[in-house]
Amino acid sequence: MLLEVKDLQIAFHDHSRPETVVHDFNLTMEAGEIVGIVGESGSGKSMSAMAIAGLLSRHDMTKEGKCLFQGVDTLRCSRQELRKLQGNEMGIIFQEPMTSLNPLKKIGWQVEESLRLHTDLGKAERKERALQALAEAELPNPERVYSLYPHNLSGGMRQRVMIAAAMIARPKLLIADEPTTALDVTIQAQIVKLLQKFSREKGMAVLFISHDLSLVRQLCSRVLVMQKGYVVEQGDMETVFEHPVHPYTQKLLAAIPKIPRQGGV
Repeated sequence: MLLEVKDLQIAFHDHSRPETVVHDFNLTMEAGEIVGIVGESGSGKSMSAMAIAGLLSRHDMTKEGKCLFQGVDTLRCSRQELRKLQGNEMGIIFQEPMTSLNPLKKIGWQVEESLRLHTDLGKAERKERALQALAEAELPNPERVYSLYPHNLSGGMRQRVMIAAAMIARPKLLIADEPTTALDVTIQAQIVKLLQKFSREKGMAVLFISHDLSLVRQLCSRVLVMQKGYVVEQGDMETVFEHPVHPYTQKLLAAIPKIPRQGGV
């Protein structure tokens, strides 16, 4: 078992009364599996993913349950243990790469960051690996991209850079938190195919967070539907898509735009 989340609960204590934002969240993932978490803003999907990644450290927050990644509980392990996992065994990409990329540093330096933190590779070897990662992320002319700054790239290219940076250490799990929201439909489809390719060729598991159920259907084999901090429905993608049980899932599916056929056919 690569990942096992047991009875995860997350609550904030920054108001007069505690507010629980994730209730009894459970998830298991095997190597190479692609699982989606779908729900509207505030459903708890990103909060659950950040807990798994060990990125929740606010003092006004309590976390209960377990998030076992390769046997390590990311809710309670030491900061040193987390550093060994984050960016190495576990890669993370976010919705808007411009908030993750440093505008003052060149792309190559940023893609190499995990290698500087987790390996003893020399400068030439790091560059070789970075160029390979940029090429695998299907960026044109990796050598040129390596020497550019984030503002020189389009939104789709920046997201590919983030994928390259997340993949360079060859993680076992990639957490993708709304990675295509800011992109147009064509680029979204390209990013989905890229994640599928990495999962298939490298045996990497992908946890894909989105509010778009149709996009999740293209990528994932299994899905969890979240509403107001609860998992209200889960199962294999086709069963949930074709035979939704919960009214909220039915509502999400009904909201998917229907494209009329041409020529009255």
